[in-house]
Amino acid sequence: MADAPTVARDASLYLHPQTLARLKSFELRAKMIVEGVMSGMHRSPYQGFSIEFAQHRPYATGDDIRRLDWKVYARTDKLQIKQYQQETNLDLVLMVDNSGSMGFGSLPFEQASGQGSTSGSGGRQTWAKFDHATAMAAAMAYITLHQGDRVGLVTFADEITGMVDRSGQRSTWRPIVETLSTRTLDRPTDCGRVIDQTLAKVTNRCLFVIISDLFEDADRVRSALARIRHRRHDAIVFQLLDESEQEFRFDQPTVFEGLEGEPKVRINPRAIREGYLEVLHEHIQAIERAALSFGFDYQLVTSGQWLGPTLAQFVAQRNAKIKRGKMG
Repeated sequence: MADAPTVARDASLYLHPQTLARLKSFELRAKMIVEGVMSGMHRSPYQGFSIEFAQHRPYATGDDIRRLDWKVYARTDKLQIKQYQQETNLDLVLMVDNSGSMGFGSLPFEQASGQGSTSGSGGRQTWAKFDHATAMAAAMAYITLHQGDRVGLVTFADEITGMVDRSGQRSTWRPIVETLSTRTLDRPTDCGRVIDQTLAKVTNRCLFVIISDLFEDADRVRSALARIRHRRHDAIVFQLLDESEQEFRFDQPTVFEGLEGEPKVRINPRAIREGYLEVLHEHIQAIERAALSFGFDYQLVTSGQWLGPTLAQFVAQRNAKIKRGKMG
């Protein structure tokens, strides 16, 4: 893209939080993500998308009209879309958590940027989990639209906070980027309520991609995932945590402040580190077991790490679901 920031032509730079963090405008970050995806599409793991024709399917609102088969229309008076070997019949619904806990981050902007920047947009001092989640979602949306598939977006806390209807038009990129440029809210997560609200708006089979720290009761998360499976949808669960949350690397007595309305608490980290890590590990395992028990995919993601491996895993999981769908 001609108007994207000038950096070395390397996908690992475009898709690294160190590069994205120095861009204070989310729109510029989105353009950088596009550059990274486009660069990465020409190298592993994005190679191998087949364009061999496979079959037709009925036209649906939002499909790219350039893929209509006019010869079929002339014979049958029906609008049919051309499908290809690697194309999925599943619509993609991205679900991005913007509850209060997603505003946490421990990677300073000056460290992330490598350019001396001291704060991000809105004066924030760190690269937060929500920054990483929006970068992931924007990249996945672009990959999906680039392949001619349909994608929609839901942002949520204890209810849906933003939504972009599913579409295969590449112009959908703009409202997705605009919706992702929001802020975290001082509200908790309620996956069950949000899943119910989303399912009420979905009539066809979809692939849900959930990006959240999933800091709520594991049984409630499992119940929400069960409702997705009951409606015969598929899902990929990305549990996104900050490195300091995973390692609890605090040494001195510190005041911890909840991001979702909880009171401040002064704690000696050394006294609780072992118990904290044990509880966190059990919670992560419970979320993973819940996802896998319904045949969904699960991946733990650390904010601040290069986006490439996450996107590679997404593409691999997505293609595996396509193949399973064809076999089924």
